[in-house]
Amino acid sequence: MELLSNLTLYHPSSVEDAVSLYSAASNGHYLAGGSDFLVNVRRGIEQPDSLIYLNNIAEMQAIKDAGDTITIGGGVILRDLDNSALIQKHFAAVARAAGEVAGPSHREYGTLGGNLCLDTRCVFYNQSEWWRAANNYCLKSRGEICHVAPGGKKCFAAFSGDVAPALLLFDAEVELAGPNGRRRVALADLYRNDGMDHLTLSKDELLVAVHVAKPSAPMASDYEKSRVRGSIDFPLAGVAMRMALHDGKIADLRVGLTGVSPLPFLAGKLDKFIGRAPDQACLEELRDAIRSQAKAMKTTVTPPHYRRRVAGALALKLAQQLAASNS
Repeated sequence: MELLSNLTLYHPSSVEDAVSLYSAASNGHYLAGGSDFLVNVRRGIEQPDSLIYLNNIAEMQAIKDAGDTITIGGGVILRDLDNSALIQKHFAAVARAAGEVAGPSHREYGTLGGNLCLDTRCVFYNQSEWWRAANNYCLKSRGEICHVAPGGKKCFAAFSGDVAPALLLFDAEVELAGPNGRRRVALADLYRNDGMDHLTLSKDELLVAVHVAKPSAPMASDYEKSRVRGSIDFPLAGVAMRMALHDGKIADLRVGLTGVSPLPFLAGKLDKFIGRAPDQACLEELRDAIRSQAKAMKTTVTPPHYRRRVAGALALKLAQQLAASNS
C-alpha cells in the first residue's frame, strides 16, 4: 500500500454545499464509507486532493415510507438497509443483498450510494502501483491494452456491487444532484457497458437517494452470490430474483445479475417462462438461460466459464426457493 497524500477534508451539511465544494475542488471526490475508495487511494489508483465527506447530510441518512414509494438515502449504511423491517417486507432481495456485502465491519460504514457507484474491478487493475507499473498498467489505468482481451480496445473490468441487481428488480430510480440542480433517472440508466467509464453521472453529480415503488401485489424475492472467501470478497457472480405465482404458474419473473459484466443488468428473454409451472424442467431451462447471458471475462482469479456456470446455478437455487415460498 502507498502512503496517503495530503488531503483537504470538507464536512458539508447539505447536498447543495457538497456539490458546491466538489465543483470548486481541482481534483475532489465524494466520500461516505470509503470502504473501497480509500483502498484505491492507498494503492495509488485514485489520487484526489480533497474529499467531501457526506455523513453530516441528514437527508441522505434516512429510510422514509412515503406511502406508495420508499425513499432510501444514499448515505444509509448497509447494516441499516439489511436490518430495515420496511425493506425486508417489500424488497427482501434488497435487504439480503445489503447483508451480503463484504463483512460485518464493512457494512457498519459502507453505504448504499457507495455500493451503487462502486468502481469496476479487475485482477489487472486492483493492484498496487508497483505491480501495475511492472505489468505496463492496463487500459483502465494509464495503459494501452486490456490484459483481459488484448486484441481489442474495450475495458471489461466488472461491476461487483451487490445491491444494484436487487434494486433493478423493482424499477428503482436514483435522485442525483449537481450544479444544475436535481434530476431523477432509472437506476438502469445510471450504468453503461464500459469498464473504464461505467457510470453516466455528469461531472460533480452526487447520488442523493433511491426511490422504489412498493409492489402492487406480494412479490417473493432474494439474492445469492458466490465468492472466494465468504467472509469478505466481492461476488464472482451475483444473482437477484423476484417471482410470483398465480394458480401454480409463474406470473412474474425478473432476474438481475452482477459481477459478470461491466454493469449490473436484468436478464432478458424471460417471457417464455410466464404461464409455466415452475417444475424442474422449467427451472433448469431458466438456469441455462441465465448462464448464457452471464458474459464473465477473466477479471478475477477464477475462470470465466466457472463464473457463468455459477450464475446459472445460483439462478436455479433461487428459483427453487422462491417457487417453494410462493406455493
